[in-house]
Amino acid sequence: MQHTATVTFRFALPHEADVIRTIEFEAGQRFVSVDMTGIADAPPMARELVERKIAAREILVAVDADATCAGFVMFEPQPARIYVQELDVLTSHAGRRIGAALIEQVAQLARRRQLPQLILSTYRDVPWNAPYYRRLGFRVIAPAELDAALIARRDAHIAQGLDESKRVFMGRDLG
Repeated sequence: MQHTATVTFRFALPHEADVIRTIEFEAGQRFVSVDMTGIADAPPMARELVERKIAAREILVAVDADATCAGFVMFEPQPARIYVQELDVLTSHAGRRIGAALIEQVAQLARRRQLPQLILSTYRDVPWNAPYYRRLGFRVIAPAELDAALIARRDAHIAQGLDESKRVFMGRDLG
């Protein structure tokens, strides 16, 4: 368990599934400001998915001093890396580096598991997406560098209706 200025980081607990879904939905509302209302209008992740990820210990939460769950990161361990699936922080807690600290928690977990890389997919031009991750040490992965697993993920995104022409894969080496 790690602390950052009154914020504690730990694995999510089973009773927090709905809180996590609420944080995801609230964070999605920011996309209205960049004319991406489809994301803002989307329902949160299915409760069953969140419960499954919690049971697998694949969601870390940031809890502030008054026990409010302020943000979370959901991830998927893969053979040579950890794939960051979702990172959301409550708007009320923005600007406190909670998202950066959650990414660092996943990086520490990856290092302990001897997984040398974090990877994610995000919107290229949304300020709190690719430009943000670049500041956290991620670099854009060129389409030609994508492995079969990432190509499959991109294809799944397209099948879900995401506009992959506006998205990029990014990686951060943990060496």
